[in-house]
Amino acid sequence: MATYHIDQIDQKILSFLVKNARMPFLEIARECGVSGAAIHQRVKRLEANGVITGSRLLVKPQAIGLNVCAFISISLSEANKYPEVISYLKKIPEIVECHFVTGKYGILAKVYCFDNDHLMEILLNTIQKIPYIQSTETMISLDEAIERQVWVKDYKNTSFSGSLPQG
Repeated sequence: MATYHIDQIDQKILSFLVKNARMPFLEIARECGVSGAAIHQRVKRLEANGVITGSRLLVKPQAIGLNVCAFISISLSEANKYPEVISYLKKIPEIVECHFVTGKYGILAKVYCFDNDHLMEILLNTIQKIPYIQSTETMISLDEAIERQVWVKDYKNTSFSGSLPQG
């Protein structure tokens, strides 16, 4: 496993792109004091080394009627069935995040639903019917106080360890 070293220019690039993935490379170049071509090459290198895994358009769930955000803790009857349970959970479009976690529950899922009735439908008729799910505990989010990407500004001498492409 090779290590890719992220220098201060890479850190600046990442901090700009995290704030605005559509920021023009020429504008980033001006801010970093390098050429647009250098920014393009660095971004390609960050992508090739798995530091940047893509960019996406973010949609506010409430803008499309998804007014309930909930976190569902899921207890498994058999922890080694995690991959099978995840394959079922991936088919539920309301689930936007899913984590294998430590503690009382094995899985923590984040869901968006239109309303509480929709949430109850997903819980009772979908999630709780998945084999190896023993129980669930649901917490409804009343407010999302912080929403952001990872913070990259001011990290000093960061190295990213990951699989580098061969060739």
